[in-house]
Amino acid sequence: MNNHTLCCDRTAMPDYLYQYPPLFEGRLLKRYKRFFVDVELASGDVITAHCPNTGPMTGVSTVGSPVYVSKSDNPNRKLAYTLEMIEVYDNQPTWVGVNTGMPNQITKLALMNKLIPELGKYDDIRFEVPYGQDKKSRIDFLLTGAAQPIYVEVKSTTWAQSNLVLFPDTVTTRGQKHLQELMALLPAAKPVMLYFINRADCPNFAPGDSADPAYGKLFREAIKRGVQILPCRFEVSPVGVRYLGLAELKL
Repeated sequence: MNNHTLCCDRTAMPDYLYQYPPLFEGRLLKRYKRFFVDVELASGDVITAHCPNTGPMTGVSTVGSPVYVSKSDNPNRKLAYTLEMIEVYDNQPTWVGVNTGMPNQITKLALMNKLIPELGKYDDIRFEVPYGQDKKSRIDFLLTGAAQPIYVEVKSTTWAQSNLVLFPDTVTTRGQKHLQELMALLPAAKPVMLYFINRADCPNFAPGDSADPAYGKLFREAIKRGVQILPCRFEVSPVGVRYLGLAELKL
């Protein structure tokens, strides 16, 4: 860790779908109370950063791992720093995005640039649209302009076993509900479950049956009933995020 912040020529990298602001390099000291991490920066300073990830972060929260954090200038924030990514060594040295606020932002950019042809044609993109029973849920993206409206739910995943990335890494009743609500849209609409694979080292995707067998069962039922599954691979680096295309689905 030689530099306090990441320095590079950002204007020379047009293929990045998203580019991070300048980040601060460090090492993970500990994670606690879900939302807090202590990080030793390259300067030697120890800071407490916000961890915007409520999940267990299975396999991607090892003490001592290299990390990058961003820093906010908002004086009203209790914690100025936010944990953005952690480096893992499962298959090869790989940066894993752990800020769960980012996948929807980046997916929005991918949709605006129409980088996912498997979705089909659409003209308009709406966000956080009420749907489901009594309109009590919100779909992440509603794409319109085609013969059928396209409902896109986004799930971020970081858990890997060998070259296979899985979702979920814990029991998720909310995730089960989302699969059920997507199935309920058929046949009037085209429902899509988009898995945002927040690491570049896994070309394959599968449901996390060992973590949540009920989710795995609903996942397979959703496929049989016509829900489109899009496991989208993204390469994360301290500079930015690239879209790599689809992972191969393994059932």
